[in-house]
Amino acid sequence: MALAFTLGLSVFAWLAPTGHGQRDAVAHLSSAVPLAGENIAAISLGTSFAGIDREIASARAIHAKVVRTEVPWSELEPRGPNQIDPSALSLTDHLVNDAAAAGIGVVAMVESTPCWASSAPASLLRVCVSAGSKANAWPPSNPATYAAFVAFLAQRYGTRLAAIEVWNEPDQANQDYFAGPEKPQRYAAILRAAYPAIKQANPLVPVLAGSLVGSNGVFLRALYAAGIKGYYDGLSVHFYNLVLGSLRAIHETQLANGDSKPLWLNEFGWSSCWPHRTQQEQACVTAATQSANLADTFHALARTPYIAAEIVYKLQSSTSEDFGALTASNARTPAFAALAKVFASPFGNAHPVTLTLRRDRGRVVASGSGPVGDYMELEAFQGATLRYRSLFILDRFNRYSIALPRVLGTSGLRIRVYQYWAGLAKGAQKRI
Repeated sequence: MALAFTLGLSVFAWLAPTGHGQRDAVAHLSSAVPLAGENIAAISLGTSFAGIDREIASARAIHAKVVRTEVPWSELEPRGPNQIDPSALSLTDHLVNDAAAAGIGVVAMVESTPCWASSAPASLLRVCVSAGSKANAWPPSNPATYAAFVAFLAQRYGTRLAAIEVWNEPDQANQDYFAGPEKPQRYAAILRAAYPAIKQANPLVPVLAGSLVGSNGVFLRALYAAGIKGYYDGLSVHFYNLVLGSLRAIHETQLANGDSKPLWLNEFGWSSCWPHRTQQEQACVTAATQSANLADTFHALARTPYIAAEIVYKLQSSTSEDFGALTASNARTPAFAALAKVFASPFGNAHPVTLTLRRDRGRVVASGSGPVGDYMELEAFQGATLRYRSLFILDRFNRYSIALPRVLGTSGLRIRVYQYWAGLAKGAQKRI
């Protein structure tokens, strides 16, 4: 899971001189509909056939087209090259076959280096005895060992796999998934080994690169410099804050580097853990807000040509996380019904931008709400002249309240507010 710091309501504003031009939002139009799905529990020796059956049945009930799961290399090949653990393989077989019978593809996210292949320091390798050790987070000392394993998966499961995702969050600062130095170079080496091996095993299995948390493009540019282009079919991203704005930003980085591969939004979501403040470093929201946010995101992305998949984190909550469409005890949350509806048909309108103006102690206060996922902009006009602009983000409940500068006065103003993703046409406007 991507652990990124939450952002509260922030405002960046300036008084505009006369003659300022207006910014038009980019239109997002396509006839393609992204694959919709859920993250489910990882394959592990604690997994049961019955548990897999329940999750796939729930994924089918919610109309998921794909599920994404971790297939830990360290669990399936713990003792040495080509020594596949029969119990872990049996569980993986069951999941893939179960999903295929339900018409659901599996995105296999493969990470976690076995002790025998890890590049971890000797101090960690000495105490590395199985999966779950710190040494598993270090990349393999020889990328060919990883390539051979993912090729085995491609050959065994073929197009029952919706994709193989190469590793998880190599740019994550906590190093829980990809530890050690020279991360861009070492990740690129794994990808450059894995892609041809997978394609040789089965050319129809899509390969996903990236698994990026960061949307500022720094790590992605470093990956381009390390030579990843041409070694993947899609770029996986995990965005929990400003989902729409993050997708736009990383896509702009792609275009600037000559990359037109589609984005797979393989993790995103909101935790219904309110009244707690945060969970997994994400802002807690109510169950109603969680449902609205999920539906609005699918509506916003339904016709976005560069998005190939939207996979929500996650199908079922645990005792420590409330991101699920199901509770830890398998009860359906309000998000289940919301997702079932947009999985079946994502077309529709996101919640509108609203705007209320009031006078307060010699200034105008603009307040309202908007759809989740991107930066918002407020513009204040006197006549046809733009006099003030503020760039801001909504609070955790998608609300805002902005006090305009007193110098603008309290009358003769035209105020408009809009979301960057939706554009001016979906904004709100009032006069005072």
